[in-house]
Amino acid sequence: MTVGEAVDRLMAILSGEEKLMIALMPEDDLIDLHFGLGLAIRNAFGLHEPGSKLLASCGTSHPNDASGVIISALWRALQA
Repeated sequence: MTVGEAVDRLMAILSGEEKLMIALMPEDDLIDLHFGLGLAIRNAFGLHEPGSKLLASCGTSHPNDASGVIISALWRALQA
């Protein structure tokens, strides 16, 4: 899975209300999603698994950083 595919999957499963809440957040506040949405992303998308293709796609070796990359990409997609 790539970052783009992860964003597509999140767009399909998040409610309209959740997407609106994220879209309206200032970019600097996305860190507030680390323990909620970020944790769900790390667990559901297997970012802790050795050899994770998604982790590699994020350009980092740390699951926490990778979920941040995905959340930022989701936020940017919601801005469009």
